[in-house]
Amino acid sequence: MVPSAGKTAEKVAETPAASTGECKPMRADAARNRDKLLKVATQTFTDKGADASLDHIAKAAGVGIGTLYRHFPTREDLVMAVYSRQIDALEERSHELPAQHDPVEALHEWMRGFVDYYAVKQGMVTLLRSMMQSSPDAFAEARGRLRAATERILQPAIDAGGIRGDVSAEELLRALGGICLSSGTPAGATASAASTIALVDLVFDGLRYGAPSAS
Repeated sequence: MVPSAGKTAEKVAETPAASTGECKPMRADAARNRDKLLKVATQTFTDKGADASLDHIAKAAGVGIGTLYRHFPTREDLVMAVYSRQIDALEERSHELPAQHDPVEALHEWMRGFVDYYAVKQGMVTLLRSMMQSSPDAFAEARGRLRAATERILQPAIDAGGIRGDVSAEELLRALGGICLSSGTPAGATASAASTIALVDLVFDGLRYGAPSAS
């Protein structure tokens, strides 16, 4: 059972770092537990949605439910951490892929990776929408990070002449999000994943149509 807001606040107040304003570094074992919880929660929310049992997540991560609550006092905290972690991954790939591929292929690989991010988000979409209404600033920051990552991977492909120049980062995000939302079958289904990737490839081909290097 998720602790009430009052109990959560009480627990936080008992933590020296919370009461003094200091930011104490996380112990190595605590960091490992947090990482395990996020990995399990990511897969669980993808497969079963954001209403999945927190007890199940804790057990699958090999920790007690109390450990889960120490890291994530509410279900919303856990959902937000998973959501932020997926954006972190897309940001990292927007930096890493250009070092591994030419700009156009880097964009293509990033677009394909977006499907994994959205599979997780789709499992949490109902709760995320509710959270967006109560904490719009947090999601505005996350959306800004995602838009910046998209711009970072898109613009070099445009500059290289391999992608048409009349597409914006926001338009690309909307196209990718629309494809993922329209998949219609469970996020983990092989047929759905293959179909979604095929549609992403179709959008990528559309971005190349009319590009200077294709003329």
